[in-house]
Amino acid sequence: MQKERWNDAAGGFHPVSAPDYLPEAQLREVQLRRLKAIVTRAWTHVPLFRERLDQLGISPDDIRSLADIAKLPFTVKTDLRDTYPFGLFASPMRDVVRLHASSGTTGKPIVVAYTEEDLDVWTEVMTRTFAACGLHRGDILQNSFGYGLFTGGLGTHYGAEALGAAVIPVSGGNTERQIMLLRDFGVTAICATPSFFVHLVDRAAEMGVDLKELPLRVGVFGAEPWTDGMRERLEAETGIKAFDIYGLSEITGPGVASECSEHHGLHVFEDHFYPEIIDPVSGQPLPDGEEGELVLTTLSKQAMPMIRYRTRDITAIITEPCSCGRTLRRIRRISRRSDDMFIIRGVNVFPSQVEAALMQVEGTLPHYQIILTRTHGLDQMTVEVEVTPEVFSDKVRAMEDLRGRIAHAIERILGIRVGLRLVGPHTIPRSEGKAKRVIDKRTD
Repeated sequence: MQKERWNDAAGGFHPVSAPDYLPEAQLREVQLRRLKAIVTRAWTHVPLFRERLDQLGISPDDIRSLADIAKLPFTVKTDLRDTYPFGLFASPMRDVVRLHASSGTTGKPIVVAYTEEDLDVWTEVMTRTFAACGLHRGDILQNSFGYGLFTGGLGTHYGAEALGAAVIPVSGGNTERQIMLLRDFGVTAICATPSFFVHLVDRAAEMGVDLKELPLRVGVFGAEPWTDGMRERLEAETGIKAFDIYGLSEITGPGVASECSEHHGLHVFEDHFYPEIIDPVSGQPLPDGEEGELVLTTLSKQAMPMIRYRTRDITAIITEPCSCGRTLRRIRRISRRSDDMFIIRGVNVFPSQVEAALMQVEGTLPHYQIILTRTHGLDQMTVEVEVTPEVFSDKVRAMEDLRGRIAHAIERILGIRVGLRLVGPHTIPRSEGKAKRVIDKRTD
């Protein structure tokens, strides 16, 4: 990996970003060479993958073009749980230097492994991520992603250090301490889930700390979907530039894709991760530009290759050239998942649609929960929304007016009427990690 040296100009072009600007023909050549190698590695060392290829009557030799990737079987999350803990490893444990795992809240945890070379690649793509977000040597970065088995903390940590930034490994939680560090350490950039940063912004205001008066200039947010309306609110209240990043533990962790200064989609680091869009129902590939489910193939991962992993994230590939100059294709920001959808009275509902409605109404706070219940066999949906202290303490008429505007905004987007409950500030539990937006109280 190319490194920035002590005598390079801070804030200039970082050498590690060179692959972001590869000519398309050269990039496709790199992808094909790496795809052939990774398929061969998985076929040789991962019994499940070899079994599935044998059932289809194909071998690594059948991969002669990038289009041939469609011949390969999908990998899904249950494959990782069914082969728990090490069944999908392509490297012996003597070559594995790091293990991460999911929280395991829905069953067996998902275990992911890294060789030393895998960690080098992870560091590289995170360095490219931070460079795309405008960070550079000399920045002071507060890393509020969780450390430990969660990939977010350590993934961003090593990338920021490789960039030349000073990293504060504060992890999540302890909001008052986080605000103290932001103020006392002259922090210029922060990494966090967007929901935790919203909580931090609210608490800072209560403590009398104006984030606009601090050196903080960049926020790098990921690990959960968030809307453009949320971005506008955060930037207006804090004065930062907010960037969206994308990744998932099964692929590597954070560092799969990142926004650049143009804020028009996230560049996928295609030399290491090959993106496809498929129809989430039929599984058939869709052309660039059409919305569908994102499928990713790791092109460099040694310890645990992922071939055509179904992310369940809904997006589309943007092929138009980006004015930042990067030749990497982009994906639209992830606003929803195919598996966080629920159905109310025959209508498909995604939590992000509710957030988009709330962001249109002045007087609400970006804290909400969706409560699903079942009464006499009928599913019911109630949205609990926090309102500002001024509105909550105002007259009943003002509250009813706000309730009407929120209800209208939600109905306009969803096409159905739902229950609505306005609650005071700090009523809804805050999240130090991914926000829990949907509380399902339905029983079969």
